[in-house]
Amino acid sequence: MFKVEKIELNSVGIDVGSSTSHLIFSKLILKRDNNSPSRRFRVAEREIIYEGKIIDTPLIDSKTINIPALVAFFKEEYKAAGFEDVEKVDTGAVIVTGETAKKQNANEIVELLSGSDSGKFVSATAGPNFESLLAALGSGATHRSKIEEKSILSADIGGGTSNIAISKNGKVVTTSCINIGGRLLAFDKDGKIWRIDEPTKLVMSELGLNYQVGDIITIENIRKIAGLYADTLIEVISGPAKTDIAKQLMMTTDLDFSFGVDEISFSGGVSEFLYDNSNGKLTDNLDSNKYRDMGMILADEISKRIDKLSAEVSEPESKIRATVIGAGAYSLSISGSTCFFDDSIEFPLRNIPVVDVSVQRTELSIEHVKDEIEKAYERFDLKEGEDMIALYFNDPVRVSYEKLTLFAKSIENALPNSVRDNKMIVLIFDRDIGNSVGNVIRRETKIKDNLICLDELDLNESDWIDIGEPLISGEVFPVTVKSLVFNKNIEF
Repeated sequence: MFKVEKIELNSVGIDVGSSTSHLIFSKLILKRDNNSPSRRFRVAEREIIYEGKIIDTPLIDSKTINIPALVAFFKEEYKAAGFEDVEKVDTGAVIVTGETAKKQNANEIVELLSGSDSGKFVSATAGPNFESLLAALGSGATHRSKIEEKSILSADIGGGTSNIAISKNGKVVTTSCINIGGRLLAFDKDGKIWRIDEPTKLVMSELGLNYQVGDIITIENIRKIAGLYADTLIEVISGPAKTDIAKQLMMTTDLDFSFGVDEISFSGGVSEFLYDNSNGKLTDNLDSNKYRDMGMILADEISKRIDKLSAEVSEPESKIRATVIGAGAYSLSISGSTCFFDDSIEFPLRNIPVVDVSVQRTELSIEHVKDEIEKAYERFDLKEGEDMIALYFNDPVRVSYEKLTLFAKSIENALPNSVRDNKMIVLIFDRDIGNSVGNVIRRETKIKDNLICLDELDLNESDWIDIGEPLISGEVFPVTVKSLVFNKNIEF
């Protein structure tokens, strides 16, 4: 029955950050899982095949990304990696991170980089908790937590944010993010300020400082600012935020420290200086600061406070490239092998919120299914027929034609506006019943197209997903899951 046992995919990870932008290409090896009822594919191997150049993220001004320059850079990188033919790129993710995600044209860069010029399926993703998860995976902290049987806290310190996570037994169990980064204050060799981001204005206010863009700042005051940032970072990776400044800088809620912390590792651009202070790199001589920001000084201030941490500090496998490795090599999930879709659907489908529908198979009826779907829409303040969502079911129906027909008619009855206006209907199941449900819906209801049924996906309510072009003649689908399960209060 199964002719294909292994799939090789080329995946790209693109990171547009507050300080730097870069990409990687990975080769993903997918193999069938003999423990799965449908022998679904799982990612068995990951190999980085190209690490690109790292450039300063080009800006027109403090509020605007230089999109033409950025697109030109990535096109050159595709060519250098041997992917000038973008059809050779099968999957991937674009991550716009930190302060860059707040720029006024950030959405435009996401659309351009995730469009047809970038390959068959490049997922546009963002969000502080998701970035924290990717950084933990890409740095190697999560894998190390499994090998070493430890609970490892990873802090990825970039240009605008520090993305924090705790990994335990090979899984990321809690995430958080705070506005602390090396490019939140930037200046030239003479100390003339050319960039002050909002978090630094808060820090300066706390310190009684008042600088504006164009002012000359002393090295003493740069260190005061970096020092308060360092104090605050140590505070939030040691326990919940307590000081007013820490609470103001937090982008998410605190980490769940009930998992414990046995070891701490740092990644991100700032960590490159934190682990390597050889040759006097971290000096107060601004002439030697080629990055024109406080990243080196922030690293120095953090290093002075390392002994305040209660856990051992280790160096991760990957530092500055952690997030982009996570995006390119770890963000992909694969659906089961018993899915259903119609040929009229144009992929990828992007940014679909996942809503759990609590249908009990023992109570299966049109009224029960309709009531639970209505509750699902209401929880997210969404309107049926207007907002595309993925309805996620946990074992809702027995696999008999009679029960499947009842379930199919229940879906039709619960989604009258979607059916009437031929809107996209996305149904996802944890069990391998997607193909059966889809075929019965098409056969027994008015829903004939704009229907996709995926199965064997482990999702949570508040996840968002992107669904890529089907593989192996429509047998399986690449799905990027952008999990917010670690922090339900964050808006994606």
